[in-house]
Amino acid sequence: MPGSGSGRGAGRRLVSRRGRSASSARWLERQLADPYVRRAKAEGYRARAAYKLIELDERFGLLVGVARVVDLGAAPGSWAQVVRQRAPGATVVGIDLLPVDPLPGATFLRGDVLAPEAPAAIAEALGGPADLVLSDMAANTVGHPPTDHLRTLALVEAAAALAGEILRPGGAFVAKVLAGGTEATLLADLKRRFASVRHAKPPASRRESRETYVVAQGFRG
Repeated sequence: MPGSGSGRGAGRRLVSRRGRSASSARWLERQLADPYVRRAKAEGYRARAAYKLIELDERFGLLVGVARVVDLGAAPGSWAQVVRQRAPGATVVGIDLLPVDPLPGATFLRGDVLAPEAPAAIAEALGGPADLVLSDMAANTVGHPPTDHLRTLALVEAAAALAGEILRPGGAFVAKVLAGGTEATLLADLKRRFASVRHAKPPASRRESRETYVVAQGFRG
C-alpha cells in the first residue's frame, strides 16, 4: 500500500512481483493504482482508454449525430463501446491485428490497416460514407523517442489516408500521435482537407505519457 512500511504491505508487493520482470511489476502497480482502471472495471468498459474518447467527445462533440463510425486499432473494443453507448443507432466497423470480442452493433475485422485491401473491406462493412474515423493506433515502442514517434506517425498517415477515402463531407478524423505532435507535412495536409485541426490531451491520458490526439473536423471532401 502507498506509504506503508508494514511487512504486510511489502509482502503484497512481493507477491505481485513474483515471476515478473521489474518493468512488468511497475506496470502492474501502476494499473492497480490507476483510478481510471478501477472505474473502467466498475462501469464495464474493456479498457481505461474508453475515457479518452469520452473526454474528447465531451470537448469536441465527435459523436453527435453520427451514423457510421470507423475504429482503427479497435482492440480490445473500448472505443467501440463508447460509440455504441453515446450513439446507439450508429454502425461501428473496427479493425485490428488482434481479435476483438463481439459487441452488439459493431463489426470487427481482423487484419492490417496498412494492407491494400483494408479500405475496401472497411467500406463494404460500413455500408456508406463514414461520419467519423477514429484511430487509437500506436506502434510498439522501442524506447528511442524519435524512432517511436516516426513509427506511430506512419500509422497516423495511413489512418489519415484511409479517412480521406471513406469520410463524408463534414466528417471528422481523430488519431493518436506521440510527442512531437503531427509532422508538418501531414498537419498541412489535414488543414487543407478539414475546416478545423487541433491537438488535445484528454485528462484520462496519463500525465507521463507522450501521447496526444489530433482532432480534425469538417472534412472538405
